[in-house]
Amino acid sequence: MRVADGMSALVLMIGPGHTLRQAARLMASRNVGAAVVLDANGAGYGILTERDILQALAEGQDPDVEVAGDHLTRDLVFAAPDWSLDTAADAMLRGGFRHLVVTEGGTVAGILSMRDVVRCWNAQRVNA
Repeated sequence: MRVADGMSALVLMIGPGHTLRQAARLMASRNVGAAVVLDANGAGYGILTERDILQALAEGQDPDVEVAGDHLTRDLVFAAPDWSLDTAADAMLRGGFRHLVVTEGGTVAGILSMRDVVRCWNAQRVNA
């Protein structure tokens, strides 16, 4: 199976100025654990995860003041839709993260979570 088989093509995209509360509300309403952050001023793509928000709250930071751009990960590993799920899972395990932003032709094509990988592997096992 390939990344394209498991990824979600509907990606929550937010800006770096969204507060952590705004980001959390959007993530919760869409039932996703990450948002891709696009900085139109040249910093490119980043990712804000539920773990990033949790860490900020644990440090006592105000979710109505803190913004996504100050808490995201900028050093992303991008996946291609034609990667195998094994390759994607290896990248996530090596990097210690649970989401890969999938790009095609330089644009975001989707997002793949570790949960997506497990779901695909399970479906493959059940159908075998």
